[in-house]
Amino acid sequence: MSDFSITERNRIRRRADRARYDKEAIYAIIDEAMFCHVGFVHDGRPVVIPMLHARRGDELLIHGSAASRLIRHIQAGHEISISIAILDALVLAKTAYNQSVNYRSVVLFGRGRLLEGEEKVQALAHLTNKLIPGQWDYVRKPTPNELKATGIVAIAIEEASAKIRNAPPGDDGEDRGLPIWAGLLPVKQVILEPVAADYTEEGTPIPEHIQRLLMKDVTDNH
Repeated sequence: MSDFSITERNRIRRRADRARYDKEAIYAIIDEAMFCHVGFVHDGRPVVIPMLHARRGDELLIHGSAASRLIRHIQAGHEISISIAILDALVLAKTAYNQSVNYRSVVLFGRGRLLEGEEKVQALAHLTNKLIPGQWDYVRKPTPNELKATGIVAIAIEEASAKIRNAPPGDDGEDRGLPIWAGLLPVKQVILEPVAADYTEEGTPIPEHIQRLLMKDVTDNH
C-alpha cells in the first residue's frame, strides 16, 4: 500500500509525531471502526451525521434513505469530510493536566457517486457483512421497493490522515513521585449475549455466524 500525499487539508499540525499517512494504518482504523461521522454543508450550514460504513478498496460505502439530504448531497458530487475514532484506553495521570486517552483516529476527504443496479446490491451485501459477517446470506434480500427507497454511495478516499496516541501517562519531574495511582484503563467494545425480538419464534436457533461473535472483541471480527 502507498501513502496519501500530505496536503493543506490532511496535514496533522498539532502533535505531528502522532500523524500517519500510510494507507495500511489508515485503512486498518477505518475497517475496525463500527461507524463514522460524515460532515457536509447543507443550505450554507454545517451538518455532521453518524453513519455505518464499510471500506471497499479505496472507496468508503455508506447508505441511507434515497431521499436523505446526505445521499443527495453526495450524489450531486459535492465534497464531504468523514471522521472516525476508536478509544483504546483512558490514560490516568498523577496531574489533571496530563489526563488523556489512547486512541486511533482518521479524517478523510472525498467525493462520492450513487450506486445503481447490481453494483448497488453488491455494495449493500458488502456493508451488511462488514457489520455482521455472514448476515447477507442468512436474511431475506431486499425487495425492488426496498432497493428503490435505499441510497448507497461510494466515496473515493482522495485525502486522508490518521492520528494515533499509544503511550503511558505523561507525568514528569517531581509529579512522578506524588502518592497518586497512575496508569491505563484499557477500553474494548464487545458483543454481549443476544436478545431475541418478541416476534422471533421460540426455539429458533441463533445462527452459527452470530454465535461466533458472542463475547468477543468487536475488533476481532474485522
